[in-house]
Amino acid sequence: MTKKIAIVGAGIAGLCAGVYARKSGFDVEIFEKERASGGLATSWKRQGYTFETCLHWLLGSNPRGPFHRLWKEVFDIDQLKFVDLEEFAHVEAESGERLIVHRNPERLEAELLNAAPEDRIPISRLVAGVKKLARMSMPVPGVGPLGYALQLIKALPYLPEMRFWMRITAEDFGSRFRNPLLRALFGEGGEARLSAAALVFSLGWMGNKDAQYPIGGSRAVIEPIERRFLDLGGKIHFEAKVDRILVENGAAAGIHLARGDEIRSDWVVSAADGHAALFEWIPPEYVDERVAAPYRNLETFPSYLQVSLGVKRGLSSEPPFFIRILQQPLDVDPRTRTGRLTFRVFNFDPTFAPQGKTAVTCFIPTFNYAYWAELYRANPAEYAARKKEIADRVIEALERRIPGIKKDIEETDVSTPASVIRHTGNWQGSMEGFLLTPKSGFRALPNALARLRNFLMVGQWVMPGGGLPSGLMTGRDGIRRICRAEGVAFQRRMQRTS
Repeated sequence: MTKKIAIVGAGIAGLCAGVYARKSGFDVEIFEKERASGGLATSWKRQGYTFETCLHWLLGSNPRGPFHRLWKEVFDIDQLKFVDLEEFAHVEAESGERLIVHRNPERLEAELLNAAPEDRIPISRLVAGVKKLARMSMPVPGVGPLGYALQLIKALPYLPEMRFWMRITAEDFGSRFRNPLLRALFGEGGEARLSAAALVFSLGWMGNKDAQYPIGGSRAVIEPIERRFLDLGGKIHFEAKVDRILVENGAAAGIHLARGDEIRSDWVVSAADGHAALFEWIPPEYVDERVAAPYRNLETFPSYLQVSLGVKRGLSSEPPFFIRILQQPLDVDPRTRTGRLTFRVFNFDPTFAPQGKTAVTCFIPTFNYAYWAELYRANPAEYAARKKEIADRVIEALERRIPGIKKDIEETDVSTPASVIRHTGNWQGSMEGFLLTPKSGFRALPNALARLRNFLMVGQWVMPGGGLPSGLMTGRDGIRRICRAEGVAFQRRMQRTS
């Protein structure tokens, strides 16, 4: 008799888990609270413009890399068109100073030394780390004990370097620089508590051309995985919000929907918000301390506001990503003041705007999600006014950077932490899950409950650092674990379709 798996959430983790489960012979249904798949990996359209909020690059763009092979298990990544950008970012002061962060490590080192010769020692240490870790293949879960052991053996020569970068925050390493633009590269506020390893690995992947941007952004990745799942016979139910996991005799037995439906299954996989799954959907007596503790002890990524602009200009001469250091800090909300704004100019993605026009986004992190959620609930007029105020300040900053652009802005859209919570349900409106810090490390978190059988969690809440690869890896590992429990073969290779 075919066993049935109910997956909660049609984000990247839920879709990948669904593909692996169908290929391994399970009956699979995915239940998604929104009208479309993607979760946090999303974009939206306004007046002919597409505004991306997720994807900066996709790890796995290099055909020779291990993640490229993993992505091919769930969709044909070779059908994507990747953009080979030479620069990662510009860091700019409003007074005119500028620093270019190149993806190529040799060019990166030359640019940084030219801009800040007084910082030769930390620059050399940074570039040495980038070059060293670029040669390391990250161990990938879900390959069996022997396969994982072999991966660890190959990684041994790189572990001292990785340990150095894991044990220091971006803020702490950034403080070693005297040049203010170099310090700014390492962030501010909560994001700066990220382990420095995150930036070093990212620059290494970029240098290897293994972290490039796919034309079409997050939808270009989500949609073919969804099609693969459906082609394999899976089912997705949209606008189907889960509010309870059914439990019988110490095992998950299905799900209950907010609209009243009850769906029975042999396994339940939560690919949705981890906090809701553990503390709202499951009876508390089944949630053990080992799984609950991270929600008290680990830091989450901040939430964010995004100001998105449709500009009737090509903007082909502008850098695709720049960090603007403000002379006057911006008060975002009662607990958040920022001295920098990060802009993405999508002049490299022609699918995001009509010809001769450009989509531009500005990203502003905040941990004060409660302020925005309460303002949206209690005072819609003030909420709208605050959004307009933030947008006006962002546009003023962009006008100082690109004189005359204000008159060419024909579409303005502002999302807030209230938007993130409303559309994704992610705990605290977090942009991902748990922050990758020296405390959290790279280790995966528990994905099962000791007292509740036939229940698993996949996605960003069981792998600090988040990102699309975490959905792929944890979805893969979760289904492999179910296959082992059920005594069936785990099927990972792409099946040919007629």
